[in-house]
Amino acid sequence: MLGVEFPICAFSHCRDVVAAVSNAGGFGILGAVAHSPERLQNELTWIEQQTGGKPYGVDLLLPPKYVGDDRGGINGKQARELLPEEHRAFVDDLLIRYGITAPTDEDRRLSGELNISPKAYEPLLDVAFAHRIRMIASALGPAPADLVRRAHDNDVLVASLAGSTRHARRHAESGVDLIVAQGTEAGGHTGEVATMVLVPEVVDAVAPVPVLAAGGIARGRQIAAALALGAEGVWCGSVWLTTEEAETLPIMKDKFLEATSSDTVRSRSLTGKPARMLRTAWTEEWERPGSPDPLGMPLQSALIGDPQWRINRAAAQPDSKARDLATYFVGQVVGSMNKVQPTAAVVLDMVTEFIDAVGRLNEVVDL
Repeated sequence: MLGVEFPICAFSHCRDVVAAVSNAGGFGILGAVAHSPERLQNELTWIEQQTGGKPYGVDLLLPPKYVGDDRGGINGKQARELLPEEHRAFVDDLLIRYGITAPTDEDRRLSGELNISPKAYEPLLDVAFAHRIRMIASALGPAPADLVRRAHDNDVLVASLAGSTRHARRHAESGVDLIVAQGTEAGGHTGEVATMVLVPEVVDAVAPVPVLAAGGIARGRQIAAALALGAEGVWCGSVWLTTEEAETLPIMKDKFLEATSSDTVRSRSLTGKPARMLRTAWTEEWERPGSPDPLGMPLQSALIGDPQWRINRAAAQPDSKARDLATYFVGQVVGSMNKVQPTAAVVLDMVTEFIDAVGRLNEVVDL
């Protein structure tokens, strides 16, 4: 269906990783929710130049519910105007306590917007469909009917991510071609059901729609397990964050390499929706008694965009307390991400271990 050698779909915000996976026989998928149309145009053109026609895809956030959905979405300026003073004060105080200068209204840096409303993501779709993408993925919520029609008219597959069987059924009813059953182990936006439980439930619920397994998959043995559960392939994201090509900040790459599988947490502190990330002082501060509840999407992103930029800038200094705050989305497989290597080597390791795992299973069956 995807036209690739290996059933490995790789989600990444880094074009270099996307191209490297596709060139290694997998299927690279570019996360583009924060891209401007101009940036997406440049990134897709570059990917196609690097991959020589090999298939790849684009991933967007298309949530059915968010702040401002009743008026077709809000822009960054409107979102910032809706930020409660309590939340602004909380974040500014947090920065000061960790030795980071809080911004004034005049020097507050405007962060990139999350293109989650139709009027925001339609220009991105125009760019995507003008290129040779093979798949468009909806990471939050069912794919809109007009998107499905437009994709199919352009011979583009549509995938939707699901964290529950109920969501998967809704995706199947919307006419998508692939459903990604993403367990709670996954990095980023995720539900509460584990991959081992979720995947076979979804496979049975949406048949004959093909299912990809996601969440806790970074090794060949995990791919073998996913296929045994009925999935046609896998969707991986976290494992690429420590590759040589990844644009992951050095402080976060170091933290990932040192982390264990117990060092992540589902938190609304970055986007306003539950997402798995590395547990740090940032997530703990938001969980502290007396802290305000995170705002809804996209207000939370508007609130923390500038502070996160300041944290990451300060964290580049080896003696900065800001290093305690630095966090990013990552799944529980972070405990297996213990070395930096080329993306192609990660793909090869996955495939090699998968073949070995299947061989052992064949030996068990032959007993």
